[in-house]
Amino acid sequence: MVSRYHDIRAALVDPRLSADTIPEYLRQKNTDNTPVMFARVDDPEHHRLRRMLTGDFTFRRCEAMRPQIQELVDHHLDEMIRNGAPADLVRDFGLPVPSLVIALLLGVPSEDLASFQQYTAVGLDTKASDDEKAQAGAAMFGYLLELVARKEQDPADDLMSRLVADYVVTGQLNRETAAFSGMTLLVAGHETSANMISLGTVALLERPEIFKRLGDTDDPAVVANIVEELMRYLSIVHSQVDRVATEDFELGGQLIRAGDMVLMNIPAGNWDAEFVDNPESFDVERNTRGHLGFGYGVHQCIGANLARVEMQAAFATLARRLPGLRLAVAPDDLKFKEADIYGMKELPVSW
Repeated sequence: MVSRYHDIRAALVDPRLSADTIPEYLRQKNTDNTPVMFARVDDPEHHRLRRMLTGDFTFRRCEAMRPQIQELVDHHLDEMIRNGAPADLVRDFGLPVPSLVIALLLGVPSEDLASFQQYTAVGLDTKASDDEKAQAGAAMFGYLLELVARKEQDPADDLMSRLVADYVVTGQLNRETAAFSGMTLLVAGHETSANMISLGTVALLERPEIFKRLGDTDDPAVVANIVEELMRYLSIVHSQVDRVATEDFELGGQLIRAGDMVLMNIPAGNWDAEFVDNPESFDVERNTRGHLGFGYGVHQCIGANLARVEMQAAFATLARRLPGLRLAVAPDDLKFKEADIYGMKELPVSW
């Protein structure tokens, strides 16, 4: 277990630690139609697969989506206000906004999102059985395979259509890997941002002076820095990042042997006093751009730019339009998920 900030950063860029943790006996069963997870392979294959997707997640492309994202934020907040308090911020705002954003980017019909949200909830639920998780994963993968086939026949201006046209049709990528890449982006693209919006709102409501500052400011840099500190402070991905050593070497003064599993504790790294002073405090004045909330190195979250735009729009708009926002239940009555990605089942709020 690696828990110190600098050791985690060193481990995440060390080529002697492999992201490919699939047992050899499973790898031997691979065929030409076996999907490859770009997050679970090393360079150069990782670079080849990731390069197929990065064009849709550049800083410039995500900034170009900001007006559409703001429109979705405003629309769902309008609806929530129109329906009146109390409201469930997860159901009415935090979950639908990032879900619709990633669906728009990928080219997934919005009417299919409810099914995906259910599949994802089962897949990440620590209480779900292996069979339940397998069934949910198979159903989602089957849908994405059908989507790949549809995009091949009827392409549009979206990521999945470009992936199919540029790489599947040309024989550089099999349909299964294209589908699995889409599934990975769809799950990660809505679940993490949705949880950050709800948890971040709770953290901000516990600090009314910061919430007020967020609503009063017209400085994008202030909003951006608050979001970065939320990412450091909350570290919502609580499952450990795992790697396998390919040779003997030393990390942080400890001998790692070939074949050892090395686990990176991201929340601990973000709360390491060697990274920031008083890490247990929520301090929006400090520079935390080096946090590990999106990972680090070649496997860093591909959607980090998009997630930042979503969170900046969501938090700033909430604070500006609902300055009187407050919890509708006692803090001790808030319900949290038991899942690999830290989040809330619901967030009752009033204003």
